[in-house]
Amino acid sequence: MLSRFISRPITRVSPLLLNATRNSSIISVHRDTKVDNQNIPFEFNSENLKRADEIIAKYPPQYKKGAVMPLLDLGQRQLGFTSISVMNYVAKLLDMPPMRVYEVATFYTMYNRKPMGKYNLQVCTTTPCQLCGSDGILHAIEDYLKIKPGQTTPDNLFTLQEVECLGACVNAPMIGINDDYYEDLTPEKTVDLLKKLQNGQEIKVGPVSGRVSCEPFSGPKVLKSKEPTDIRKFTRADL
Repeated sequence: MLSRFISRPITRVSPLLLNATRNSSIISVHRDTKVDNQNIPFEFNSENLKRADEIIAKYPPQYKKGAVMPLLDLGQRQLGFTSISVMNYVAKLLDMPPMRVYEVATFYTMYNRKPMGKYNLQVCTTTPCQLCGSDGILHAIEDYLKIKPGQTTPDNLFTLQEVECLGACVNAPMIGINDDYYEDLTPEKTVDLLKKLQNGQEIKVGPVSGRVSCEPFSGPKVLKSKEPTDIRKFTRADL
């Protein structure tokens, strides 16, 4: 009876399966390139080697592999991306099998597996940002820079990424540029940020709407006093 179902040919495929596509700019399998192969030497410079020693010292000797994530980040900041040579170097430094380091570097999206532009544009399109117009932010960047997520501009100035929640939902829509957040964006203000970066101008970190932090647009409602609260006024003296 079972063989009847196994041998029965498929006569109809769901249109959903035929039209399904998988889009991702994340590299999960290494492929040697001219700028990323095991023959390219890498090691920390003197400053970063000192920082690496300080990081490793925070862990018991038998658990120094716990430093793999901060050391990969340190290598990425020095080189510009997490190359196979960076991973191998960290593995040797921590006495880890290289495969264990590869597993970390390919699992976490914070590690960029290909050369990046000077500015890494991370556009959050998760639900809160999407409800506040993140699709318009992404399209504005694509139209202005003429690149898609996962691509870098020809001048190596910008790399565009579409990412999951960056944790600034209350100030949505927002984008991350390198280590800083820019919030309360509109398509027009986003393009203005890009133009300033192209011209070498400094841009203010945080909300572009005039908000100082994440208070309501109408102004803060609580914690208005500039003086620290005297907790003794609100608690029992014997506590």
